[in-house]
Amino acid sequence: MSASRSSDTVIAPVAAAIDAGWDKQVEFLRALVQQPSDNPPGDCSAHAEVTAGLLEGLGFTVERHVVPGEVVRTAGMISCTNLIARRRFGDGPVVALNAHGDVVPPGDGWTHDPYGGEVIDGVMYGRGVAVSKSDFATYAFALLALEAIADGLSGTVELHLTYDEETGGGIGPAWILGQGLSQPDYAISAGFSHAVVTAHNGCLHLEVTVRGRSAHAAKPDEGADAIEAMTAVLQALYAERREFPQRVSKIPGIGHPNLTVGLINGGINTNVVPDRCTVRLDRRMTPEEDPAAVEAGLRAVIEAAVAGRAGISVEINRVLLAAPLRRLDGAEKLIDPVRHHARRLLGEEVPVEGVPLYTDARLYAEAGVPTIGYGAGPRTFLDANGHRADERLVLSDLRAATEVVALAVAELLAKG
Repeated sequence: MSASRSSDTVIAPVAAAIDAGWDKQVEFLRALVQQPSDNPPGDCSAHAEVTAGLLEGLGFTVERHVVPGEVVRTAGMISCTNLIARRRFGDGPVVALNAHGDVVPPGDGWTHDPYGGEVIDGVMYGRGVAVSKSDFATYAFALLALEAIADGLSGTVELHLTYDEETGGGIGPAWILGQGLSQPDYAISAGFSHAVVTAHNGCLHLEVTVRGRSAHAAKPDEGADAIEAMTAVLQALYAERREFPQRVSKIPGIGHPNLTVGLINGGINTNVVPDRCTVRLDRRMTPEEDPAAVEAGLRAVIEAAVAGRAGISVEINRVLLAAPLRRLDGAEKLIDPVRHHARRLLGEEVPVEGVPLYTDARLYAEAGVPTIGYGAGPRTFLDANGHRADERLVLSDLRAATEVVALAVAELLAKG
């Protein structure tokens, strides 16, 4: 960051604005946690309306973009409203700040109310408090803080608050971009650690159904056992998986490809030869892998496992394909100031790395928008109990991330 943008003439008023609004920011986040937005079932429009009302109370003009019902149902959800709030500081780049408000269901094992937003010793607890309702608060209050230096900025900042990350992002960021509702030049997407994320794994979900022929268990030779055939498929998939640890990505934090068979269903009754067996598998892809080649390879492995079996057929359907996030030219204009200010506020070097999961950030990169992931995360995703009981956010991390994002955007939009 240049000396002029690092000076107190920028840092001090931004920091003061964040401090002045701190109590409101904490209550803003608490209200978001207290409104459920579990996905599944994916009935998230009520949360979007709560969010829109809170933003309007802060002075934002909020666009409500309701996704058509048939599109929502195709995505496996019940309702979805995407929110956009824009602040134009003059001619210049457009920066999108994207986070998702849908969350995984709480599950068991909580010692705090998952919808309480309880604060104990500077830590807020609740489902979504870290992933990623926190960054609704990070980005909204970072944008508010930029008003303190508005005369020195030229460009536009947009909040993209979406509700389908847990089901793939196809009716959230992809919808916003595909419908031409926004054309950003840069994007910052929700973060979940102190690191700057520039890459992540892709994900392929396949549903595999093996069909056979039922028969009485007293005469199994008259049938074609679908579960037995599926066993061959599973053995072939697990053999494939055993090779993955040898294929480690060159990008720090990514690791190697993974494959998990997460669901299995089949059979009619104990005394009947099963005529059907279905599994769903999750294949994680590194940024170096080609998604089309990965899918074609898996299909070939599955089909070969049942080839030649009398009375057996196989059907393979793609459920989800999320491409990996890869760093694009221009991302350094976000990375450098984020690292600079994170280092200053956190007192430590902030790594630039990949993560082995997938996020909405990839959807901006796929559209050619230089994108990073950064927000109000702890040192590691595990520290936040993300997707686990007692999800938590250290509020000082929220405060630091808000200033980091505000000042990084300020540099990008600086006049001259």
